[in-house]
Amino acid sequence: QVRLVESGGGSVQAGGTLTLSCTSSGYAFSSSCMAWFRQVPGKEREGVASVRANGISAYADSVAGRFTISRDNAVSTLTLHMNDLKPEDSAMYYCAAHRFLSGNWCPVLLIEGDFAYWGQGTQVTVSS
Repeated sequence: QVRLVESGGGSVQAGGTLTLSCTSSGYAFSSSCMAWFRQVPGKEREGVASVRANGISAYADSVAGRFTISRDNAVSTLTLHMNDLKPEDSAMYYCAAHRFLSGNWCPVLLIEGDFAYWGQGTQVTVSS
């Protein structure tokens, strides 16, 4: 059975730091493009960052330079280190695995429907 479980969310003041983790099992984590998405009520789920099986990462313009995505294939764990958090970063954050065994590939655009497995989400709230 496939499981992805996020943790690490919480409430912080603007300028603060949080690190999110996603532990997973039941699928080929080491061969999968992994990504973080986020969603606020009334808005579409948006891609935040992705990382290929070999560790090459990509970021949405809104978080580039502040967030770092990484993975540890040995323990099937995805992380998102968030620096200089802003109120507009407040959202439910989800980790997800792409539907394909992509190996050293991730799509340029992160489309929700292209990701097969999802965690339950972890809430991040950034106050002014």
